[in-house]
Amino acid sequence: MTPSVAASTAFPPGPRTGTRPLNWVMMIAGVMLTVIGLALSAAGAGLIVGQESQRDGQFVFTETERFRAVGNAITTSPIAVDLGEGGTVEPGGLAIDDLITVRLRATPVVPDQRIFLGIADASAVDEYLRDVPHSVLGDDPWDHGYDDGPAIWGTEPHPDDALREIPATRTPAPPVEQRFWQHSTTGAAPQTLDVGLRSGNWVVVVMNADGSRPLWVDLQVGAHTELFGLVDSTVPLIAGLVGLVLGVPLVLFGAAGLGRDVGRRGDAGPARAAEPATVPAGPDPLRLTGHPDPGVSRALWLVKWIAAIPHYIVLAVLWSAACIVTVAAGLVILFTGRYPRSWFAFVEGTLRWHWRVGFYAYAVLGTDRYPPFTLGRADYPADLDVVYPDRLSRGLVLVKWWLLVLPHLFITALITGGGVALATASRNGDGVSWSFTLLGLLVLIAAIGLLFTGRYPQGLFALNVGLNRWVYRVASYSLLLRDQYPPFRLDQGAEEPAPDRISARR
Repeated sequence: MTPSVAASTAFPPGPRTGTRPLNWVMMIAGVMLTVIGLALSAAGAGLIVGQESQRDGQFVFTETERFRAVGNAITTSPIAVDLGEGGTVEPGGLAIDDLITVRLRATPVVPDQRIFLGIADASAVDEYLRDVPHSVLGDDPWDHGYDDGPAIWGTEPHPDDALREIPATRTPAPPVEQRFWQHSTTGAAPQTLDVGLRSGNWVVVVMNADGSRPLWVDLQVGAHTELFGLVDSTVPLIAGLVGLVLGVPLVLFGAAGLGRDVGRRGDAGPARAAEPATVPAGPDPLRLTGHPDPGVSRALWLVKWIAAIPHYIVLAVLWSAACIVTVAAGLVILFTGRYPRSWFAFVEGTLRWHWRVGFYAYAVLGTDRYPPFTLGRADYPADLDVVYPDRLSRGLVLVKWWLLVLPHLFITALITGGGVALATASRNGDGVSWSFTLLGLLVLIAAIGLLFTGRYPQGLFALNVGLNRWVYRVASYSLLLRDQYPPFRLDQGAEEPAPDRISARR
């Protein structure tokens, strides 16, 4: 008989953990302004780069792709273009040719080999290449075969880049003798063809100039547009910078206020350092606890994702603010060696909030009690504390969050990767494949066990909490809350292990 989880520990009522609405308003407004500012700044920078790349009639090209075909030609699949009546773009009746031009470039791989590059109506090409061996470049000439990824040609090998061979036996007449080409060029040097967009069903064709086989050619596609000239790139850039200038201080002031609100009620890290009865000294600065609820519902986990949506929305805002606060705190630590206490309490509270939601939902499924909307401590079976450090290394702040933590990041990616099961469509579209993270798989096993037996195996619960403890230790280190390197040790169970137990293990 599988042992079940023991009854949860009784928790004394915690102090009031209310926070002032003004601090929430400042933080939320700051996050919104910062996000909008970042988006506008990125758009403005992108427009500037785009304008520079298109200045004086320049074209932006894809990387060169080399193609080999055993037949007489390489073609694209038909490209349907519908510009409507007159081929204009509203407003102002601008001709599409004035806005965008596509340039095709073909370079023979064999020295002195004359090649032909042309574009024509699909029906004419179909008639010309009927019973002629040729290759078709996927369903979309600007994409990797049937892939749904970015629409570019790349230089890296890709399984869908292989040309689709159309077997036949007829030898075609030289393409230069045909009169149906809308645009064409031929020669031994690299050939370029500017294509103004017109309504129709078009096919691009590359051949040897004499129509012989095989064909070996390097291809590129470029584009030039006057659209960038219609937009003043400085407007979104300036607007974005204004948003950042206004938003970042609001986030920092709001987060500091929320941190002070938590600390004022005896819940911040500095206050807890003097309360050994509440936060006992342990081997790790982070203390994560999670006590199981003996009455966990068999089927409530099926809909907890809906119940947790309000928390997910709040956490999205909190984590956006926490990232900004961490950057600002890193600068302060670099010059002073100290983490501002109010910001520390805010980031710690964000971790605490996240852990409670995860304990309720799909990181553990340890309780059916709805998580409180608070950054501070509360009467809840899951809790998290980080001991406030009096001093932090100025030098470590430059490397610990991205370089020193790398070994742990590989492990946490294996453990959680978001803590859920991911479904991904196979590249060739022949079905759906399922992949699970370790924690997601364990929680799924626990959920199925609850559904059919109403029991949560004690060992599985302890393992799930231990895996989360590892992840949150790494998170506290990456967020600059500590200098002590997270141990490569899986401490399982509802409570942090006592120092004597760890010493005995060693």
